[in-house]
This record gives sequence, C-alpha cells and structure tokens, in this order.
Amino acid sequence: MSRHAPLTIAIVANEPSGDQLGALIARALRERRPDARFVGVAGPKMLAEGCGTWLPMERLSVMGFVEVLKELPRLLPLRRELRAKLLALKPDLFLGIDAPDFNLGLERDLRAAGIPTAHLVCPTVWAWRPGRVKAIRRAVDLMLSIFPFEEDFLRQHQVPARYIGHPLADDIPLEVDQAQARAAIGLPAAGSSVTESVVALLPGSRLSEVERLADPFIETALQCQRERPALRFVVPLVSKRIRAVFEARLEQLGQGRLQPLLLDGRSREAIAAADIVLTASGTATLETLLLKRPMLVGYRVNPLTWALVKGLRLVKVPYAAMANLLVGQELAPEFLQGRCNAGEMAPMLLRLLNDAPLREEIQAAYQRVHQQLRQDAAARAADALLALIEAPGPA
Repeated sequence: MSRHAPLTIAIVANEPSGDQLGALIARALRERRPDARFVGVAGPKMLAEGCGTWLPMERLSVMGFVEVLKELPRLLPLRRELRAKLLALKPDLFLGIDAPDFNLGLERDLRAAGIPTAHLVCPTVWAWRPGRVKAIRRAVDLMLSIFPFEEDFLRQHQVPARYIGHPLADDIPLEVDQAQARAAIGLPAAGSSVTESVVALLPGSRLSEVERLADPFIETALQCQRERPALRFVVPLVSKRIRAVFEARLEQLGQGRLQPLLLDGRSREAIAAADIVLTASGTATLETLLLKRPMLVGYRVNPLTWALVKGLRLVKVPYAAMANLLVGQELAPEFLQGRCNAGEMAPMLLRLLNDAPLREEIQAAYQRVHQQLRQDAAARAADALLALIEAPGPA
C-alpha cells in the first residue's frame, strides 16, 4: 500500500470507556495521517474527533455471562450487519476496543478476509477464562496492551503484542486541581462553611449496573448523611435513560432527604471534585486512581453469573477492581454482591473521610502507579497501528 494513499480505519467501541480511548487514538492517528477516515461504532467523544458511526454505541453495551446470553438475539444480528458492512468496505485496518465477546469474533472474520486487525485493551485472560487466548491468537494481528504485565503473557502464548501504557494516564495530569473541578460543576470550595466534604457516586455506565447499584449507593449516601449532615454528593450519569432510572430510585428512597448534584456525564470532574468516591467496578476505578481519589468499590452482577464465576473458580486474581490489581493491595475496599449494601459500605466510607493519614497513603500509592502508566500511549498506539497497516503481509 502506498504510504500516501488515503486511509480508512474502522473502529468499534461499545461503551463510554472505549469511546474515550478511541477518541484519543483517533486524534493521534490523524496527527500522523490527516487524510485518515474513521468509520464504525462511536460514542460522543469519538464523534467529536470526526469518527463516523453506523450504530448508536449503547446498543452494543452489555456485560456478564447471563446478561450476554439474554442479549444474544439482539447482538448477533448487529454483529452480522457490521461484518457485512466492513467486508464490503475493506478498510485498511480494523481496531476493536475492549468488548472482547463482541469484537473478537468480528476481528477473526475480518482477518480471515485479509483485513489487518488490532485490538485495544487486552481481555483479562491472565485473570479469568485463560482459554480465550486461543481465540485472541486467531483474531488479531496486534494486541495493544495497556498494563505492563500483559505483554509478556501474550507473547508467551504467541499473540503479537505491544505495551503502550494507558491513554488515560497521559490524558489526566499528575496533579489535579480539586478547587477548579468543584468550581466547574458548581460546588463550593473545600473548607467552605456550606460544604463539609464531597462524595462522588458512580453507579456504572451500563443500564444493568445502575439498576443493581442505585439502591445500595443511595442508601449508603443516606446513612452517611445522617452521620454528617453537611456532606454533599455528586452523581455523574452517562445518558438520559440512566439518569431517569437513577432519579426514580432517588425519589423512591431519598424522599427529598438526599439532594445530590446530578450531572450529565462529566465523571472526571465529579471524581476530581470529590474527597471520596463510591464507584462501580470497571474503568471508573482506574480513572479514580489516576485522579488520586480514595475510593470504595461496590458491585453486583446477575446472581447466576456470580454463582458460575464462584462455583467454577473462573477468577484467578485476588481483586475485582483494576485499581487494586495495579497497586497490589486492597487500598480500595471491595464490596461485591451480597456485601454491596449500606450497612457495610457506609461505615467504611465514613472511616475514609475521617482518616486523613490513610487518604494520604492511598494517594501516594496511586501517584506511583500513575507515573508507571504514563507512556504516551496514544502516540505509541498510533505508530504501532500505522506500522501494521504498512507491513507487507500479516503480522
């Protein structure tokens, strides 16, 4: 392929965290190749970078064994539709971002048709379901890994891999101005007589997560507020539909006693403004780490999914939250499934608020991890992807 021929790059992102990563990669690619055209499935951040989308991103967002099985009749036709479009288009590269259960099958078929394929965010095969590494080997010409321990694991299993660091670690500054974040979302500065402390509640980016986590998160906030009436709560919600679900539960449970600041998106500002974060497991724990905010992690999945994971001993790592895996200890207390309740979470949240030395210890550990992950990831990814496109044959 000529180095000067216009590029068509297809990208499929399935949820807000993937949209955020995709936007950073697209920007870095366009800096190197202004002629590049991006198509596929994009969210608002990728759209702002000029990516086209064939489907609303939220139509592809689902997580968990049982949840995926329930959604297969809807997801499989969407994947067939995307496959047909991509095979007809024959892009110079396909990049799947996260969502391995959806993207790896798509990548396998495109690769078999001669389209170079890459995947960003390695599936957690080092943590659970290690048999998936065979599917990865068949599906991708290049795996872009965002954590340092993944590259060696993948290469040991004959998967071409490149550690790039984490794009969010580059995007988020090492020092974050809390006062500026509070001003940006309309909260008083720290130390104000109006506000004692700020707690951010992040009940997830998927509808199923918010449906399961809204109640325990709201109940935890209510219990903490009874102990410390001046506490303020801020809740970023990724879509109007999710906001409506959360507001309905807030009206039912809070009955006017709890009046959090609800934001449309803006999770980063909400986390930065907070003293403590109560978050769902997922990318939000990494973003909270990078913003150096102490956190608690609460999570619930479908009971059958939980029973399968526990009964079959599918998980091979000691923690659910990526923040804890990166630090190597449970600095973010995890409250999973039955333990995700106000009776257990509220006392820990109050303890964190009351223990300044512990918060400082946590922040110092998070600072060290942030520095390790800052590798100019978007630039490294863009260079690796362009090298893959320009390679004479399959990687």
